[in-house]
Amino acid sequence: MNTEILLADDHQIVRDGLKSLIEKQPSMRVVGEASNGRDVVRLAGELQPDVIILDIGMPELNGIDATRQIKGQYPLIKILALSMQSDSRFVAQMLSVGASGYLLKDCAFEELSRAIRTVIDGQTYLSPGITSQVIKDYVRRINTSDQSEGHFLTPREREVIQLLAEGLSTKDIAAHLIISVKTVETHRTQIMEKLDMHSIAQLTKYAIREGLTRLED
Repeated sequence: MNTEILLADDHQIVRDGLKSLIEKQPSMRVVGEASNGRDVVRLAGELQPDVIILDIGMPELNGIDATRQIKGQYPLIKILALSMQSDSRFVAQMLSVGASGYLLKDCAFEELSRAIRTVIDGQTYLSPGITSQVIKDYVRRINTSDQSEGHFLTPREREVIQLLAEGLSTKDIAAHLIISVKTVETHRTQIMEKLDMHSIAQLTKYAIREGLTRLED
C-alpha cells in the first residue's frame, strides 16, 4: 500500500525535486502540492494524505499555525517539517503543535525517506544535527524553571524526600542518614517550602513523578 504524501513549500523547484525523488520510491506517491499555508490546510482536508512534508516559512499561513490547524482537524495525518531553521525554538514549536518530525533541508534524501517511514510507524523523527541541541535546550529550560520556582532540591533533600515517600519515620530517617532528628525535620520543612507542598501525600506523589521512588508492585 502506497504512502500518500502532500508537499508544501513555496518554492516550485523544491517541490519538483522532492516529488521526483519521492516517486522513485516503490511505496510512496505524491498526491498534491501546496505553495502557501492556507492551501496546505485546504488540501489536507481534500486529499487526506498520510504524510505532509511542510516548510515552516510558508506565505499566508506559516507552517507552525498550519500544522496546528491540520492536526486539530485531521489528527491522523502525520506532518514532517522540512526547514532551513535549526533553531531549537522552531523545533519545539512544531513538535508542540503536533508535528511528528523535523528535518533540515540540507539532509540527504535517504534521511527524508527514513523519516517518512518512521512517522508512518507512529514514531517521532528528528534530524541528528538538531537532536542534541534540542535535548540540551530542554534540559536547560527544565533546570531554569526548577530553580526559578524554588523546585531545586539538594542531594540530601532528595534522599530525605525519597525516604519520607517510602514511609520511614523522622527517627528512622535520622538513623538511616546518620543525622539528627532535628536536621531531618529542618530538611522536611525546607523541602515543603521549596515545593509548596503541605503533606507527606503530596511529597510522595512528587517523588513518584520525579522518579525518586516508585509505587510498589
